[in-house]
Amino acid sequence: VQLQASGGGLVQAGGSLRLSCAASGDIGNIMLMGWYRQAAGKQRELVATISQGGSLTYAESAKGRFAISRDNAKNMCYLQMSSLKPEDTAVYFCYVNALRFGYRNYWGQGTQVTVSS
Repeated sequence: VQLQASGGGLVQAGGSLRLSCAASGDIGNIMLMGWYRQAAGKQRELVATISQGGSLTYAESAKGRFAISRDNAKNMCYLQMSSLKPEDTAVYFCYVNALRFGYRNYWGQGTQVTVSS
């Protein structure tokens, strides 16, 4: 099982980025996909999740600026980030909760997002 995250980079404040996550391998039935982030010296925190049925959860900091989506047929998850702020700077991790002989959590390798002021 592999989660490949991409789309990070350096952007000016107010700009946009789109992160993508591709899940591959014998991952089972993907129940939940999402994004977490970890800024330097801070704990990993939830950004957004989306269930198999399309239910959404956003961190307060992401509401109104970020939009999560998924393509169930392709096992892909996306995070469209707009109106980026310097405090959004972090490593963003793709997350999957899948059902295969029980529920399992998987993490991607992370992609760096840096927002300059």
